Amino acid sequence: MTLDPITLTVIQSGLQQVCDEMDLTFSRAAFSPVIAEANDRSDGIYSAEDGSLIAQGSQGLPVFVGVMQYSTGKIIEMIAAGTVTAPEPGDIYIVNDPYLGGTHLMDVRFAMPVWRNGRIFCWLSNTGHWPDTGGAVPGGFSASATSVEQEGLRLPPVRLFKKGVMDPEIYAIICSNIRVAEQRIGDVKAQAAALYVGEARLTRLLDRYGDALVQEAIAELRSRAAQQMRARIAEIAPGTYRSVAYIDSDGVVNAPLEIRLAITASGDRLSFDFSGSSAPCAGPMNSVLATTLSSVYLAMRHIFPDVPISAGAFEPLEIQRPEGTFLDAQYPRPVSGCAAEVSQRVAEAVFAALVGPLPQRVTASPAGSSGNFALGGEVPEEGRSFVMYQISGGGYGGYAGGDGISNGCSTIGISKAPPVEIMEQQFPVLYHRYALREGSGGAGQHRGGFGLDYEVELLKGNARASFVMDHGRTGPQGALGGGDGAVNEVRVTRGGVTTTPEHLSKAQDIPLVAGDRVRVRTPGGGGYGDPALRDPALVAEDVRLGRYSAEAAERLFRPAPSPQDA
Repeated sequence: MTLDPITLTVIQSGLQQVCDEMDLTFSRAAFSPVIAEANDRSDGIYSAEDGSLIAQGSQGLPVFVGVMQYSTGKIIEMIAAGTVTAPEPGDIYIVNDPYLGGTHLMDVRFAMPVWRNGRIFCWLSNTGHWPDTGGAVPGGFSASATSVEQEGLRLPPVRLFKKGVMDPEIYAIICSNIRVAEQRIGDVKAQAAALYVGEARLTRLLDRYGDALVQEAIAELRSRAAQQMRARIAEIAPGTYRSVAYIDSDGVVNAPLEIRLAITASGDRLSFDFSGSSAPCAGPMNSVLATTLSSVYLAMRHIFPDVPISAGAFEPLEIQRPEGTFLDAQYPRPVSGCAAEVSQRVAEAVFAALVGPLPQRVTASPAGSSGNFALGGEVPEEGRSFVMYQISGGGYGGYAGGDGISNGCSTIGISKAPPVEIMEQQFPVLYHRYALREGSGGAGQHRGGFGLDYEVELLKGNARASFVMDHGRTGPQGALGGGDGAVNEVRVTRGGVTTTPEHLSKAQDIPLVAGDRVRVRTPGGGGYGDPALRDPALVAEDVRLGRYSAEAAERLFRPAPSPQDA
């Protein structure tokens, strides 16, 4: 290696800074609260050869770690095959097709090649969650969809920007198929601006150090990431570790889906086998392959956070393609729940399998639901329509070092719920409650964190509400003797009558008028370790602060009677 350690570190930090600046540009310029406030987006740098990950922004969603490298790779592959028009400098491709290395249709990806001396040096790509891409229901979360066409507009890779100028005809086609189309221009231009900022910052880095040296650094960083992941995997005792995670239902058939996982540790490699999982389902809880793979990557990222993000970190992970299961969706299976919900169940299965051999590194299961709540409607007296998308946090699982975090972001990302004030300003709603759901954490030596309890009222006009959530049937799994977290609860009050959706955490097209309310209570995290071993002072503190009643604390945390006491 001709690189010295200091130069390698500087280049590594420089690549990271390029991605971080793209993230910040995207969020600060976007119009939609889900991007501008919730940060449901990500940016990264990918190789020119196959789209493999070079670097990703530290403020981006981890679930996009693997997904964007697959979608970028597909664009490169299709350009080589002649099925997609080859790029010129300044071109930006748009794509949201789930089956081309994507997630659900609302996650819209932009990809742009960076040119150096007449050739492509690398690709920049980003993903932003658009509030609506058409389809049967506002917001795209159609809980009863049975084909992807019902979920919205599906875009193959096309050049939305040509030589730096947006193609008005392609943009017109997009706007003609989505709701509240006039607001998308802000998100589109923000997404493109992020890539152009990334190009400028990366060009400056390349001009300073030279293309050859930066390319050498990229190769070295990938090699080191692979070495570090192998070293961490070697900590796991050889053997096969199994787990099962459950999805409430697919939204159409009211029965659970199973994710059955067998992880085999052998030396410095891990093999993941999902072959015992449920068959493809009728509803939108199918997962495309790229999302399933990325879910494993992000789970391992949680377990070994010190391993740098790059394609090298994935090399020691052998994931058998889960053919014939709902984790390998094929067209036209609906997939709106794959990125936000199924991905988190996959991660939960990984955590549950590895907490035994890695008790100091792995937590009990987190809430594991993004709480997707979409509300779309009209305010006739104001002549406007709206699409509101609400995500919410939940409890993290307890771990060897302490209790789980309360109201943490979802397993798949750093997205946070938009501020209540912003939501009330932009949409005709009023939040009557937004608080911790105390007592929802699973009991354990280290209890789970608490979920969220919120209630929102439609103030005027009319709307349709849709939910694609999970953990309404079973709560997040406890670990090593810990109890499960509380289940997700959804209540809809219309005309003074309160009901629960048939599928508990999933429903669509619920009509609301002014005065109707929706209340959501998100899951708490699973408990870690035997509840009887919890420090009595911590139990007393939870009771004093009102997190548990004295009766609940006695029931959940008291030691089991010994045989002689029985």
